[in-house]
Amino acid sequence: KRITKIMQTINSPVYLNRISSFLPNSPVSNDDMELYLGMVDGEPSKVKPIILRQNGIKNRYYALTKNQEITHTNVDLAKCAIEKLGFSKEELRKIQFLSCGTSMPDQYLPSHAAMVHGAVFDHPLEISSLAGVCMSGLMAFKVAYMSILSGNSQNAISVASELISPTMLAKFFTEEIKHKKEIGENPYLAFEKDFLRFMLSDGAAAMYLSNTREADCCFTIEWIRTFSYANKQPACMYMWAEKENDGTLRGWKTFNAKDIEKKSVWSLKQDVRQLNKYGMTLFVDAVETSLAQAGIDTDDITYVVPHLSSMFFYKILEQEFQKRNIDLPTTKWFTNLSSVGNIGAASPFVALNGLIETKCLKKGDTILLIVPESGRFSCGTALLKYV
Repeated sequence: KRITKIMQTINSPVYLNRISSFLPNSPVSNDDMELYLGMVDGEPSKVKPIILRQNGIKNRYYALTKNQEITHTNVDLAKCAIEKLGFSKEELRKIQFLSCGTSMPDQYLPSHAAMVHGAVFDHPLEISSLAGVCMSGLMAFKVAYMSILSGNSQNAISVASELISPTMLAKFFTEEIKHKKEIGENPYLAFEKDFLRFMLSDGAAAMYLSNTREADCCFTIEWIRTFSYANKQPACMYMWAEKENDGTLRGWKTFNAKDIEKKSVWSLKQDVRQLNKYGMTLFVDAVETSLAQAGIDTDDITYVVPHLSSMFFYKILEQEFQKRNIDLPTTKWFTNLSSVGNIGAASPFVALNGLIETKCLKKGDTILLIVPESGRFSCGTALLKYV
C-alpha cells in the first residue's frame, strides 16, 4: 500500500500556479550605464560600444543609485518578487518549502535561502539553497518541483535572484589599474572582466508550485532535465579565482591579500573564446537529449524561451538547431533580453513571466525553457503545459 501511495504521488501533476518578477528602480539605458557603474581609471570603457553592439541589450536594471549606493540587497530582490506573488500573511504561513537560487548571495554564510526565509516568513519551513551561475535558478525550481513530486511537501516557492551590479563598480578595479601603471603595463581592464560590466543586470523572479490546481489557468510541469558537461571542458566563467595556462583554476585562498587586489581576483570573469567555440554545441546537445528522452515532437512545442546571455548567440543558436534538424524556428522563440538585460539565474523566469503577460496563451500550449550556463558548461530544459 505504501509503494502504491508513493507511485500515485509521483504520477500526480505538479502545478505552477503563480509567477512574478521584480526589477529594481528604473531602466538604465546604454548611455547611462557608466553613470551608475563608474568609469575605470576615470575613462570611458573602450570595449563598451563593441559589447553593446553585439549583445543587443538596450536597457537593464540596477539596484544602484548614481552615487553607487545599493538600493536593494539580493535578499530584498527575492523578497520583493515573493511579495508580488500576491499572498496574504496567512497564506504565506501555509508555504512548506522554500528553494532559492543565485549566482551572488549577499554573503557566503549563512545560506541565501536562510536569509530569504528570515526576511519573508514568520514560521519554520524547509529550505534549500542552490549555487552556480544561470542554472542555479532552474535548479531551485527543480528542487521545489521534486519536493512536491516526491510527496515531501504539498507546495513550494522557488526564487531566482541576482545582485551583480555592485561587483562591477569601477572603484573595485582601481588597485588593478594602479598596479598595471606601476609595472608599465597598459592600464586597461582585461577584456574578460570589462565586457561583463556591460552584460549583466539585477532582478528576481518567484514561482509558486503546488500539488493542486489553484487557478483557472496555470501550468503543469511536464519535466525538468539538467546536464553537466564539466567532464568535457574546464571552467569558462569563474569568480574568486584565476585561470592557469592549463585551464585549471587557482582559488583565492592561494593568493595573499595584496595580489587579490592587484589582480581583481574576486571579480567575475569569462573566457569568451572558449564560450564561442564550445558553448552552443554543448547547449544544443542538452536540448537534443532532452527531446529524445521525453519522446516529444518539436511540432508539439508552442513556444521556446531560450536564456540568451547576448543577442550575439541568437543566430548561432538558430543555426545549430538547423544543423541538427531540430525544428524549433525563431518564430516560436520569446526573449526580453533587449529590454531587461541578462539577469543570470532569474532571466529564464523573468522571460517566462514576460511571455505570459504578452502572449495570448491557449490551453494545451507548451513552453520549452532552455537554460544554459557557461560556468563549466551545463544546461537545463523544462517543459511546461498551459492547462
